[in-house]
Amino acid sequence: MIRYTLTRLALLLLGLLVASVLIFLTLRVLPGDVAQLVAGTNSTPEQVAAIRERLGLGEPLVTQYLAWIGGVLRGDLGTSLLTGSSVVDELVEKAQVTVPLGIFALTIALVFSLPLGVVSAMRRARASGTALNVGSQALAAVPVVWAGMMLVVVFAVWLGWLPAQGFPRSGWADPAAAIRSLVLPALTIGIVEGAMLLRFVRSATLQAVGQDYVRTAAAKGLTRNAALVRHGLPNVGLSVITVLGLQVAGIIVGAVVIEQLFTLPGIGRMLVADVSARDLPKVQGELLVLTGFVLIVGFVVDLAHRALDPRQREAA
Repeated sequence: MIRYTLTRLALLLLGLLVASVLIFLTLRVLPGDVAQLVAGTNSTPEQVAAIRERLGLGEPLVTQYLAWIGGVLRGDLGTSLLTGSSVVDELVEKAQVTVPLGIFALTIALVFSLPLGVVSAMRRARASGTALNVGSQALAAVPVVWAGMMLVVVFAVWLGWLPAQGFPRSGWADPAAAIRSLVLPALTIGIVEGAMLLRFVRSATLQAVGQDYVRTAAAKGLTRNAALVRHGLPNVGLSVITVLGLQVAGIIVGAVVIEQLFTLPGIGRMLVADVSARDLPKVQGELLVLTGFVLIVGFVVDLAHRALDPRQREAA
């Protein structure tokens, strides 16, 4: 296990290094002059040249990259070109919205997809199982923006139970108001991601039903459902752990869209605004943090799967 952990850790660091290079180079090929943007439309060529020199934009790309990644290794993601604030400080502030939103969405997805996925498989020959299967297919195909708009129409406009947009100015100083503002965004992401996870759980459960160890347990006197619950669901759980990394990535992508729709002041909305404004230090920092988070989740999922699955340990 120690050797496997070190190998995966090395791959994680390599992945972060490759991601940092790609992020840096991709942002450099975007059209437009960053120095001109910072100087403003009425600036003189001398002012633009001074800003370009101050930002180091005239240096070779290798020099610029080494300066940036050196700061990252020291915990410094740079300073925003437009606000002059530390990128780390702004990320920490916006994470107070995005992180709870992601946790709520993942919780909702797991709470309804795991039991309903198993029930859908165990009742596949009945009307309830068919209804769950068809419903999950429909929900998985729904665009997340459309799902959010429908929830707003029902719960904010018609019923008036929840706010349609925004986040309290006082932030988490008023926890009840903060949670109320995150309910609809989290439901939107959780339902769509949960529908996809439900279909995976259903498929994994159906595979478990056909395995020899489940049939053997049933032949020894257990009912089919009892044999599945006792011997099949642990393997279904291992399969679910494997896809959790993909689910987290899907939730992050969904958060970028949903924060725009619900005007939540989170990392996703800040990222969209910073890309439009060509604030390169902030965009670099935001993309690196989000990419690093997804890679770290995949690293943890792999270790958890390895620790919980005896077949992988025996095969090593």
